[in-house]
Amino acid sequence: MSLKACEEKNAKIWFNGELVEWRDAKIHILTHALHYGSSVFEGIRAYRTKKGTAIFRLTDHMKRLINSAKIYYMDIPYSLEELVEAAKEVVRVNNFDSCYIRPIVFRGYGVMGLNPLQAPIEVAIAAWPWGAYLGEEGIKNGVRAKISSIERIGVNTLPPQAKAGGQYINSILAKLEALNCGFDEAIMLDQNGYVSEGSGENIFVVKNGVIYTPPVACSILEGITRNSVTKIAEELEYDVRERLLVRSDLYLADEAFFTGTAAEVVPIREVDNHPIPQPWPILRKIQERFYGILRGEIEDKYGWMEYI
Repeated sequence: MSLKACEEKNAKIWFNGELVEWRDAKIHILTHALHYGSSVFEGIRAYRTKKGTAIFRLTDHMKRLINSAKIYYMDIPYSLEELVEAAKEVVRVNNFDSCYIRPIVFRGYGVMGLNPLQAPIEVAIAAWPWGAYLGEEGIKNGVRAKISSIERIGVNTLPPQAKAGGQYINSILAKLEALNCGFDEAIMLDQNGYVSEGSGENIFVVKNGVIYTPPVACSILEGITRNSVTKIAEELEYDVRERLLVRSDLYLADEAFFTGTAAEVVPIREVDNHPIPQPWPILRKIQERFYGILRGEIEDKYGWMEYI
C-alpha cells in the first residue's frame, strides 16, 4: 500500500498523544526540523505471525529513539512505555497485520535559527504497509553495490549513534550516486578509508567461515537488526568478529550481506563489478533463522517479537 493509499483509506497517525486522520497530520512551513533537520526517528517493522501481529524489537527501537533525542538535547514528553503502546495502537487502529512503523521526534514551529531550544518538541508515529526496501528479488538473489565516493560522516562531525533526520543527507547522496551509476545500493567508507556501512544498512563480510562486521568506531549506527543477526550467527556457532575492513575485503569476500530494519537481511552479489558467487551457505542459514523467528515458525527465545 502506498502512502497515498493510506490517506485515501483514512489511516490514522499518532500525533502528540492523539490519533488523527492521515491527511490532518500537518506541520507549519516554518517547523524547525524542516529547515535544519532537527529530528530523530526510527524504522520498525510489524509482522504477521502464526500467533497474530507482532512488532520486531519494538522496545529496543524506542529506547534508541530516546537515546537519539538525548544526544540532540531533545526531551521527549512521553515515557518509553507510552511510546511503545502508541506504536501498538497505530498498528491496531489501522488493522495492519504487517507494516512499517515510523516514529519521529522533531523540533516544531516557534523559533528559527541555530539555537532550537525554544522550539516545541513534537512526536508522531505513522505506519503503512511497505515491502522489502531492496526488494524481494534482492533478498533472494542479492544486490549490486558500489563503494561510494561520498564519505560516511565522521564520529566527530555528527554523532553516528543518533538516528537523526539531518544526518541522512549524507546517505541520500551516496544512494543517489549508486543508483545513477546503475547499482542498487552504496557502501560508504569512513574518514580513514575503512568500510563503514550501506546508505541505510549495516554490512557483514564472510571469509573462510568467519563473519566480520565493522566496529562502532567506523561511524556505523549500531543497528538492531545487526545485533539480532550477530546473536543468530553465534547461536548457529559461527565466529562473529568486529574488525576494520578495507574495500579489497569486499572484493575477495566469500559472502557479504546488508542488515537493517527496512532492508532486513540482503545478500550482496557484487561490489564494484566484482562478483560474490553463490551459494552463500552461511547467509542462507542466517536468513532462514531470522525470517523463521519473524514469522513465528521458529521459537523466539530472545523475546524479540512484541505482540500487539
